[in-house]
Amino acid sequence: MNNTTQIKVLTAAALLVFSVSLTAHAAPVTTGASEMNQQQTISDTLSARQQAIPLIASYMASSQMGKLNAALNQGLDAGLTVNEAKEILVQLYAYTGFPRSLNALNELMKVVNERKQRGINDAQGKEPVSPIPVGDELRRVGTANQTKISGAPVQGPVFEFAPVINQFLQTHLFGDIFARDNLDWQSRELATVGALAATPGVEAQLLSHTRASLRVGLTAAQLRQLAQVLREHGEGDAATRVEQALQHALATAK
Repeated sequence: MNNTTQIKVLTAAALLVFSVSLTAHAAPVTTGASEMNQQQTISDTLSARQQAIPLIASYMASSQMGKLNAALNQGLDAGLTVNEAKEILVQLYAYTGFPRSLNALNELMKVVNERKQRGINDAQGKEPVSPIPVGDELRRVGTANQTKISGAPVQGPVFEFAPVINQFLQTHLFGDIFARDNLDWQSRELATVGALAATPGVEAQLLSHTRASLRVGLTAAQLRQLAQVLREHGEGDAATRVEQALQHALATAK
């Protein structure tokens, strides 16, 4: 083999090795990009189940029982369990009052019975597993939950003026209710935002829970989608309130 031929062989071999090297390195990059896009889709999009939650909450808060009936069916069709639906409606009494909560629970009972008559047996879902603490431990747990969701210890003039309201928030809302582990905090915040968005005059509380939604792992894109879902179902005012709260929350985020 002369020198020219030897050089050609060596050059071809080098090019082959370089080509294989590029191919070997290209596959992980493509896979990584695919996985990243999949993760982004998951984290920035509400599931069908999640989309139903603020609709249920909004219609409960505004006492639109016909729409609530449809939203409950939508949620159950999307995988919401009966106990999760119950938990949403029970929790929201703290934001909308006992009368609306009781009316909504009656509507859920009606929906579940009608679906059974049509041969649909919805999953009952789990009951809370962890025992709810009592006494001083209840307030300690509730205060810890409140601080984590709020981002800092809750304080201010109104709590100094009426300290008992914060005691009730800590022991009951963030203790008795938020310590129940049969509904995750993201779902609880989706419900709270939906209910507050449908209630004129509570923009400060809506802003607070919009910020809380971001703290418990919901993304800005998911909250924009929440507003879009409300708008698509005829709740334009509620959608606008969510959009304004989110804009404010992002603008003032540390």
